[in-house]
Amino acid sequence: MLTDTIAAIATPAGEGGIAVIRVSGPDSVELSDRIFSFKGKLQDVPTHTVHYGHIVHPSTGERIEEVLVTVMRAPRSFTMEDVVEINCHGGIISVKKVLDLVLEQGVRLAEPGEFTKRAYLNGRIDLTQAEAVIDLIRAKSDRAFKIALKQVEGTLSKQVKVLRHGLVELMAHIEVNIDYPEHDVEELTSNYIQDKCSESIAEVERLLRTAEQGKILREGIVTAIVGRPNVGKSSLLNALAQENKAIVTDIPGTTRDVIEEYVNLNGIPLKLLDTAGLRETEDVVERIGVERSRNALTDADLILLVLNRSEPLHEEEYRLIEEVRDKQSIAVLNKSDLPPAADLSYIKERFPEDRIVMMSVKENDGLDRLGKAIGKLFFGGQLESNDITYVSNVRHIHLLKQALRSLEEGRSAAEQRIPIDMIQIDIRSAWESLGELVGDSVGESLIDQIFSQFCLGK
Repeated sequence: MLTDTIAAIATPAGEGGIAVIRVSGPDSVELSDRIFSFKGKLQDVPTHTVHYGHIVHPSTGERIEEVLVTVMRAPRSFTMEDVVEINCHGGIISVKKVLDLVLEQGVRLAEPGEFTKRAYLNGRIDLTQAEAVIDLIRAKSDRAFKIALKQVEGTLSKQVKVLRHGLVELMAHIEVNIDYPEHDVEELTSNYIQDKCSESIAEVERLLRTAEQGKILREGIVTAIVGRPNVGKSSLLNALAQENKAIVTDIPGTTRDVIEEYVNLNGIPLKLLDTAGLRETEDVVERIGVERSRNALTDADLILLVLNRSEPLHEEEYRLIEEVRDKQSIAVLNKSDLPPAADLSYIKERFPEDRIVMMSVKENDGLDRLGKAIGKLFFGGQLESNDITYVSNVRHIHLLKQALRSLEEGRSAAEQRIPIDMIQIDIRSAWESLGELVGDSVGESLIDQIFSQFCLGK
């Protein structure tokens, strides 16, 4: 348990109906008692109870705010420490006054993520669950939210711990054979190691199979909307975002910079990049925008090449088609409500049928077809079922791959009848990698780095 008491605003900055100031630490109840006036003392109330009263300046007796105060005693709290939450009116001034008064009582302002960090250090959650808290806050789709919620509940942790337990049993078996070689039958031991390594390898590979989908659902697909000026790129972004994020006019070159927007299409989060129309131009500002558009083409996970179906293809469009056809790309044939004039045979020769989408952004027709095309391109047509444990965190993926390599080396060594004390090194290495994943063996600097990504109050 940590020895000091911390506080921070746990609700978003700005005006709101209610704001919550969270206080956590061994002295949180006693220090809050100094400024909270009600019929009684917080130190005498039962845990998990809510009390109406006022925040009062201890020196002057001035009433600062009308509040509700919740008391949660250790270990039955998020941090496993005594926690007091002060619910006050959500005005900027009222929140600041209450927080300032709390800090004047000898409470320290919490660092970003320090409440969750304390929950981890005090053993309430492991590191994968702690990291999932920030994923829960930042989730950009219902599916990403459900994945993060399952991680917070410990689904990945439980599976990793089962894996580690199996490796501990394997190491114990090897240790017995090292200590008592006279009872060892070398062939039986080697076969046993191979079987156990194969079981663990299959489980790690199963988790890694979800990594690509999990990472996409967690971070979104970086999607560049490209094409000639005035083919409907900004209109497509506005349709996907369901609001007017980009200016749309009949004047070519209206979009001069890369516009970013997160959207959710058929359960798939997209980070859209609406780019400047790709063309030769003498306009200095537009030329910079075109250069940024070309950079977006390189960095994007998905390219939506928007073409005007009602006009013949231009020379620049022929070049663009050749440039993106072998990448993760979809040809969006816009203005399908008008008579066709583009060379559709040329397009169909260069894009598979399931990567060509007919649309009329103006008529709001085709968004569902686009969502299905993206789903098929990235997920083979469907997402994994809801009960799958997704691995989405880059750190988790790296450590699982590290454990997999060690297990494969251990199995290969057993097949080659290498001495079992050498195989033990590979098994232990896999066990340690999995331990680092859940936080059983991590350095202080890594912990600080992880929790520094959190917001204040969490």
